[in-house]
Order: sequence, then C-alpha cells, then structure tokens
Amino acid sequence: MRQEVLNSLLSRYPAAGYVAPFATFLLLLAAGQYLPPGPQFWYPVRVLAASILLVLVSRRVLDFRVSRAAGSVLLGAAVFVIWAAPDLIWPGYRSHWLFQNSLTGVAHSSVHPVAREHGLYLVFRVAGSALLVPIIEELFWRAWLMRYAISRQFENVPLGAYSAESFWITAVLFASEHGPYWDVGLLAGVAYNWWMLRTRSLGDCILAHAVTNGLLAAYVLRTGRWEFWM
Repeated sequence: MRQEVLNSLLSRYPAAGYVAPFATFLLLLAAGQYLPPGPQFWYPVRVLAASILLVLVSRRVLDFRVSRAAGSVLLGAAVFVIWAAPDLIWPGYRSHWLFQNSLTGVAHSSVHPVAREHGLYLVFRVAGSALLVPIIEELFWRAWLMRYAISRQFENVPLGAYSAESFWITAVLFASEHGPYWDVGLLAGVAYNWWMLRTRSLGDCILAHAVTNGLLAAYVLRTGRWEFWM
C-alpha cells in the first residue's frame, strides 16, 4: 500500500525524483548552521537523508549507464584543475571583492578543526562530496532544470536538448550555488552542461562530476585547503 501511494505521488509530481534529494540536502545545510550540536553532526545526517530519498523517490529516474567513460574522466579532471588553479597560481585571488562580498559570502570552511581529525566525519564528507553530491546535483541541474527551462512538461524533453536560455540559466544558477567560487562554478556549470549536450547521458555527467569532486576531496585532505569544503 505504501509503495502504491508513493508511486501515485511520483506520477502526480514527476519532478520529485529529480528535486527532492537536492532540496533536502540544501535545507538540512541551512538548518544545520543554527541547530545544535552544529554542522559537523548534521553533515552525516544530510548525506543519509538525501541517500534515502534517492533510493525511495529517485530510483526510477536514475541512470548510471556511461557511454564515454574516458571523456567523462578527462572532463572531470579538467574541471578540477579549473577549480583549484586560480587560488594556487595567484595567492590572494579569492580575497578580491568580486568573489567575497555581502552577496556571495566568504570563502571559509564549514569543517570545524576538531572534525578535520575525526575519521568517521571525513568518511562521510568524502563520500558525500565524491559520491552523493554528483548524483543529486546532476539529477537536479542537468536532468531536470535544463529540461524544465525548455518546457514545463520536462519529461517530454530528451536529455541533452538545447536552448540557449536553459543552458545559461542552469549554468548561472549552478555558479550562484557556489558563493565566492562563482567564477569557477560558472565554468564548471558550462562544462557539465556542454557534456550533457554531447553525451545526452546522466551517467556520464555524474561520472565527470564525481571525478571533479573526488580529486577536490583528495586535494583538500592532502594540502589542508579546507576552504574548498564550504
């Protein structure tokens, strides 16, 4: 009976499978800043909650099939370089008012110094960044919003369909999600959008995004540049 009710709701609200895990992840992010015992506790909760929703709500729209594995890995690595290079090449680059201001916020890490030494937290943080976030973000940005911006009947729009409006709306909003890293976020959004147009594959975009985030996680742990984990 519960499954029938769930299937009925998903039929009535087809966007739920694409939107619900991402929206839940962001809502818990916002709530965790103000609720005890703090964001270090709430990050694993965010990961678990979004993962449960992926299984319950998004299962029917998930597609991990990859058609261009090598290209996806290379693109993901290239986006990582784009993300890390400006701050590495030009120390102080990120402190410019274009990137840190009242609108975009400040580039500082949400990871408490104590949590940086906590093994279980780091496991959740790496798994969330490299495995969960690529899935929920690609479902939302590339699989849903790029199509929804073309037609409210987005299920009738094939993956990888192009309109200039949907392409740039998605890229700009994706950039805005990354606050003071909006510049590299915009380039990343353009790259992932372009890859969706090229591959028409959710699985390839997830793989590319996972490579980027996995390399960024390794970079953070290796160098201690915790500000990349906001």
